[in-house]
Order: sequence, then structure tokens, then C-alpha cells
Amino acid sequence: MKLLKFIPFCFFLVLCVGCKAQDNKADQIKMALLAAPVEVRDGAHVYGFDNDGKFITLREGTNGFIVRSDDPNQEGFEVVCYGVDAEPFMARGRELKSKGKGRADVLTMREAEAEAGTLKMPNYGSVLHIYYGQNAKYNPETEEIEGASYRYVIYTPQATQASTGLPLRPNGPGHPWLMFPGTHRAHIMITPPEGN
Repeated sequence: MKLLKFIPFCFFLVLCVGCKAQDNKADQIKMALLAAPVEVRDGAHVYGFDNDGKFITLREGTNGFIVRSDDPNQEGFEVVCYGVDAEPFMARGRELKSKGKGRADVLTMREAEAEAGTLKMPNYGSVLHIYYGQNAKYNPETEEIEGASYRYVIYTPQATQASTGLPLRPNGPGHPWLMFPGTHRAHIMITPPEGN
């Protein structure tokens, strides 16, 4: 008799674990898409993480945009969106990190490869959208990210202050500025004030 009661309980437990994994995948997709412009969310390719923290595709894309869910292996919170033209650059970074390379090594190796012409860089003007925050989190009940800020990174490889007319630091909150001028990593940073 006890065995008959135990079997349905085990089935229910397995079912609940399956639902939890499914909810996690659905939540990862929803949170990742919040980094993307509204118009491209439906067809964006979604990357996320499995139950072991491994980087995986959660949904295939159809429109040339990629979003990535928050990485549970990293401190803080960050979801991103970028165009497929930036994927070779992003994928190379992930590959080097998976081989145990630290941030400095990744930057150095990608720079050498970009300058040698063996690493395809994002198109000039390609945008990376970042929704981030040290204590930010995704709320599955409201389907919103709480406590996060937004940032735009506009790739401008080799751009300089002279070629863009931009300052090398923001003139005020939310103002655009050029970071790493004259390098393969040159980009325009725009960080709207918190709450905007």
C-alpha cells in the first residue's frame, strides 16, 4: 500500500522538476529578450545556460539579432543584444574563456587576430545593447528586470576623436563618448541616467 502511494509521488516529483527546468528556459528567453529593441524580439536568436551552467542555444533566430540571458556563473546581472555581424567577435571571446583564458589574454589575443585580419569585427555602427546591474534581477512574476541600468555600445573600430567629433569621456550623464580610440575596440558608449 505504501509503495502504491509512493509511485504517484515520485511521478509528481519528476513532473515538477521538468516544469522547473522548462520555466527556467522560458524565463531565460523572456529576460534575454528585454535587452533587445521591441521590434526585433520575436525573431531574435536566444542564447542561455543549461542546468549545469553550460552555454547553449535556447531558441533559433530568424532576423539577424542575438540575445543572451544572464550568466549564472558570473557575478552581477547582465543580458545583452547584438547583431549577427558581431557574433564572430563574441564567439571568439567565449571560446578563449572556455579554454581558461583571462580577460587580459582574451583582449590581447582578439586584438592580434583583428589586426591580422583573421577575426571578423562587428560592422562599423553595429550596436550592443546591455541591460545590467550588480544587484539587478529578473522577476518572473512581473516579467521585468528590477534594479538594472541600460547601456548602448556602438562599435566603431579604429575611430578616433578627430574622426567622430566625440569626447573621450562623457560631458554629462547620458552623453555619448568614445572609448579606446584608434584601436580595434573603439566604440561609442551611451549610458542613460539610472531610471531612464
